[in-house]
Amino acid sequence: MDRSVAVEISKDENGVSQVVLRSPRGASARISLHGGQVRSWKNERGEELLFTSSKAIFKPPAAVRGGIPICFPQFGNRGSLEQHGFARNRMWVVDENPPPLQSTDHSSGNAFIDLLHKSSDDDMKSWPHRYELRLRVILSVDGYLTLISRIRNVNCKPFSFSFAYHTYFSVSDIRREIHLNDSEIRVEGLETLDYLDNLCNRERFTEQGDALTFESEVDRVYLSSSDAVAVFDHEKKRTFVIRKDGLPDVVVWNPWEKKSKAITDFGDDEYKHMLCVDAAAIEKPITLKPGEEWTGRVDLSVTASL
Repeated sequence: MDRSVAVEISKDENGVSQVVLRSPRGASARISLHGGQVRSWKNERGEELLFTSSKAIFKPPAAVRGGIPICFPQFGNRGSLEQHGFARNRMWVVDENPPPLQSTDHSSGNAFIDLLHKSSDDDMKSWPHRYELRLRVILSVDGYLTLISRIRNVNCKPFSFSFAYHTYFSVSDIRREIHLNDSEIRVEGLETLDYLDNLCNRERFTEQGDALTFESEVDRVYLSSSDAVAVFDHEKKRTFVIRKDGLPDVVVWNPWEKKSKAITDFGDDEYKHMLCVDAAAIEKPITLKPGEEWTGRVDLSVTASL
């Protein structure tokens, strides 16, 4: 691969370094070193596939509402740390010499970048563990997006953590039209799974439907899901497929109308055009002994659907 053509490093409007990956067919992905966050993923026609709020705050250290924030070492408020942990709020660096990754994803035509985030002395005050968090972002020739995270314990004692790729998909209109036979947006691959409902104090339920459709706020953690989940968008005639490894859970979130108005960096009506479907490890935190490494991967593809 010719890195000089497929990978560009520049500065954004706030002076933060960003990386743009381009595929030979015109797809692109943009990753900010603030949070190691994918901020944009476009198909070969230049259509944006990820949602970002029009009210998002782009100036560090605020987390950006949209794209794919990395939640580590905590998801949500499930612990004593700040919401979704601190990795999404820290500055990362380009990893010029990463340890070998057992993968064929750097095959000819694929653009990729390796990023690194290490524990800081400030972070040690609130979470006293030393780690290295590596992220490889790959854009394939077909425009598919892959994120591979590796977390290594460089401490002298074990630690446990949660993790999620908090992926904001751009959708046509989440609201279910009662008069239509088919919902505009539906999620398949969660049938019969148990889930924790964050709107009911994390009470455990079992998914009864063949597909998940949306009529009100949803905030759930589906447990031990299959390796593939699909998001169908009837109006845009496209389907997102989320494949994952090392991440047993799936978060599904849409704040709906009332909660949207209470979120300062989110437009009142923007809930209609976004859906978070996250590959995650939440219910059973991952524990690493000193020197151990964990790998979590998500592959995102998009295809035309009828």
